[in-house]
Amino acid sequence: MRELHFKDCFWNRDFTDTGGYDSIIQHLNDGKKTCKEIEDFMKARASIEEKYAKELLGLSKKVCGCNEMNTLKRSLDVFKLQTEHVSLSHLQLAQTMRDEAKKLEDFRERQKEARKKVEQQMDALHKQRATQFKKTMESKKTYEQKCRDKEEAEQNMNRNASTSNAKQQEKVNRLYMQNVTVLGKIREDWQKEHVKACEGFEKQEVERINTLRNMVWTHLNQLSQQCVTSDELYEEVRKSLEHCDIQEDIEHFVNLRRTGDKPPAPILYDNFYSSQRVPVAPSVTQMAPSITRRPLPNPTNTRGEVYVNKRLRYFHIMTKLSDVIHH
Repeated sequence: MRELHFKDCFWNRDFTDTGGYDSIIQHLNDGKKTCKEIEDFMKARASIEEKYAKELLGLSKKVCGCNEMNTLKRSLDVFKLQTEHVSLSHLQLAQTMRDEAKKLEDFRERQKEARKKVEQQMDALHKQRATQFKKTMESKKTYEQKCRDKEEAEQNMNRNASTSNAKQQEKVNRLYMQNVTVLGKIREDWQKEHVKACEGFEKQEVERINTLRNMVWTHLNQLSQQCVTSDELYEEVRKSLEHCDIQEDIEHFVNLRRTGDKPPAPILYDNFYSSQRVPVAPSVTQMAPSITRRPLPNPTNTRGEVYVNKRLRYFHIMTKLSDVIHH
């Protein structure tokens, strides 16, 4: 299948029409707009990456597991460190995106300047062509009118008028021929420049499409690489977590903070009336009055008397203790 090119597909039947050329220019303007849109997109994406990187960097500085110890603490330290590295990689990605956007901006400006020169030259040729075409058509109209006047005079057998019209006819004929010649030269120059312009514009369009395609491809590669980089940094955290030994951390804590290997002695029953009881020294801050113990009851007493005597002694003791507490 034959390849299609600008120079073969944007001619016009009407000599004064510029529709084909205008179609190319409109397409190039649309392409320039696309370049600007992608450039703005990449700048916006760079801003997002930068904002994310800064927030992630701030997050990596926050307290995280500072009270932990041993292998888990080391893993959490690696976790924070690699989070910081991820944030820095995103910050670098943001700058890379801005650099790519700047390259696209420079490319767009270079194409704009190159187009400007061609468009100025083509606009001048279009005006010159239109002006000369108008002059040629006017001279043709005058020439044809003089020819009709001459033929009319000859038909009327008016020799003087015929001779006069013949001279005028010759004059306008020369002018008409000159205008046609000039227009032919302008047309030839315009055709050559139109072909050159089409070739130049097509070359620009090829470069534009190729540049945008490659730039978007590169942009996606950068995003993919960022994912790989982040995963590699996170892998360091996973490796550190693999060395996190639960039993080792338990033993580390025990050895560091142990308080004793035996439980406290049990609380035994202490018979208040036991002769074996070791008296407890009163505290320095509050000296309770001494209480004189009465002798044990006579075992010969009856059970009822013993019970009454116990209740009386208990009441007597509690009364004194209450007085001590209230004073």
